[in-house]
This record gives sequence, structure tokens and C-alpha cells, in this order.
Amino acid sequence: MKAAVLNTCPGSLDIEDVHIGEPGPREVLVRTAAAGLCHSDLHFMEAKYPFPCPAVLGHESAGVVEAVGSMVTHVAPGDHVITCLSAFCGHCEQCLSGHMSRCDLKATELVRGADEAPRLSRGDGELVHQFLHLSSFAEQMLIHEHALVKIDPRMPLDKAALIGCGVTTGLGAVFRTAEVRPGEDVVVIGCGGIGLAAVQGARIAGANKVIAVDMVPTKLDLAQKMGATHVVDASDEPVSAVKELTGGVHHAFEAVGLKVTAEQAFKMLRRGGQATVIGMIPVGTTVEVHGPELLDEKTLTGSNMGSNQFRTDMPRFVDMYLDGRLMLDEMVSKHIELEQINQGFEEMKTGEVARSVITF
Repeated sequence: MKAAVLNTCPGSLDIEDVHIGEPGPREVLVRTAAAGLCHSDLHFMEAKYPFPCPAVLGHESAGVVEAVGSMVTHVAPGDHVITCLSAFCGHCEQCLSGHMSRCDLKATELVRGADEAPRLSRGDGELVHQFLHLSSFAEQMLIHEHALVKIDPRMPLDKAALIGCGVTTGLGAVFRTAEVRPGEDVVVIGCGGIGLAAVQGARIAGANKVIAVDMVPTKLDLAQKMGATHVVDASDEPVSAVKELTGGVHHAFEAVGLKVTAEQAFKMLRRGGQATVIGMIPVGTTVEVHGPELLDEKTLTGSNMGSNQFRTDMPRFVDMYLDGRLMLDEMVSKHIELEQINQGFEEMKTGEVARSVITF
């Protein structure tokens, strides 16, 4: 099959022919229909987070089941599915307490053993690493059944792919991590795919003021269409602007992944407020807060994939889209082919696009 391979880190992606195995026990072979370009992939390409090479990247995807291995019960050939990197074992303490996105055992129980043929390889047998249990920048995916969920076949798969990461991360941060309540004030720093999802989550949750912060005017315009009641130019003292609008927000969401924006999110809080960092801050970066403000019971926390329970969350998000409550069409900046993937990441670096989606 054709796939985008990261051979050096840092580096760009090479389009190559990669061998994919047959589905074994609990495994599902999926024909990839669409895969979104996520900033998380770029972090690994730029070596801001470590990962072994060679590897097929990609983790935000949707497709159609082609074949299943033994003991698979959740899906059958022909089913439409969304994949999710929050694969879960189902029996560790985290899973049994409802925190499947923090599964302790997925790194060992949901992968093939050293004595088994790899899921992905080159023609000479060389191992090609699977990225986050998925590797969706490829024509097919061979994954554990606990890394996907069956969805309504009426859902367009290019829009469904967005739910596989960015949308679930943003909505989940609002609904599950922060548990935003009706009438509360919210600020979202960064209006890329995840930030726009958080803006929509705040609207759906019934927030009072929903403030979008970004440096790109077109993204702020898009945020207003999706539910932001106010917008703030990030280049012009955003903390003061948010404080002037609200006196301090109940919830601040950081969707950029930088030290400065995480610290700004904390500074925007009122007493008892919570700042939730959704973005991936580079390894080795330290975030600082003004210690005395902790006496005001302010909280700085992180969110891993929106603290999701994706087997229940994602079908609900699909229903929100089909019912017209969740805007996804507007989040897709452009559709591209796999061969255009490096160009797509270069465009992402400009900050001008919300989401580019590869269609197969």
C-alpha cells in the first residue's frame, strides 16, 4: 500500500510502498477514507516529541472496515468507523475507573509481540513503526479493535476524520476535563482545529461569554461563526483584554502548545477558575505560575485527548453534526492528496489553515 513515512527525525515525509499484514486476533483492517493533518504529527516531524523511525505517521482518520481477525466483536466488514489514538485495554485501573484515554496497558497489550510479524514493514522485512496505534497517512490501517468506533454510515467520512482527534480533543476538554457549566465565561487561546472545537463546545455547553484569542483575523472570523461572542487579537495584550471583558473567566483553554500561552491562560482566570492546557507543549519546557495566585484556588491542568470515552463520545458528536449543532464543514480548509502532505504541513506552519484533510 502507499503510505507517508517519516525516515529521519526531524524530517519530511516520503511516499513509499509499505507492506501491511493480515488481521490477527482482535485486529481490524480498515480502508482509509480520510485523514486530517494535525499539529501533533508536526511536533513529531520536528522532533519536539521523540518517536522511532521509520514510521508511518497520522492519527486523525476515518474509513471503512475491510476485514476482521478472530475475536473481533465491535465491527464487521463494511462498517464505517472513526479511529482514535486513545486505544484502551479495558481492564486496567484507569479504564475501569472511566479514564480510558489514560489506559496504563495499551503500549503492551494492544501491539504485536516481538515474536510476531509486524503490522507494517518494508518489502525486505524491515519494521516500520506504527504511530499511536494507528498510522493513518496510508491507504489502509491495521489496528486493534479498541482503537476504533462504529459510526452512522450517513456521516461524511472526511468530516468524521476530524472527530478522530481535533474535534474530540476540543469538545472533550470542555465537556469532560473542565465540565463547563451553563452561564460560565470561557476563553479559548488558539483557533486552529482544536481551538475551534473548544469554541463550539463552549457554545453547546451554554457558556455565557465565549472569547476567542488568535493572531490571524480569518481564524477569529471563523471562531465567531462557530459561537465566539467576542474575539481578541493575541498580539495586543490579550490578558488585559480578557480581564476587561470579564473580570476573569471561569475557564481558559490553551490550544496552541506554548509556554507563553499556557501562562496567559492562567493569568486570565478569576478566583476559583481553571486553565486547561490542550496544546502539546514541547518536551523540556517549564510552565510557571505566580505562586500567590494559587491561594485564590486557581487551577492549571492538562487534557489528554479531551479526557474522552470515545466509544460513547464520538457517536454523539456524529449525531451533533447530523443534527446541525456541530459545525465541521467550515473547519476543513482544503482537501489534498497523500502526495501533497508535506505541502500541507508547510501551510499549517503559516497558521492560516484550520484543517487540511487527505482523501483517498
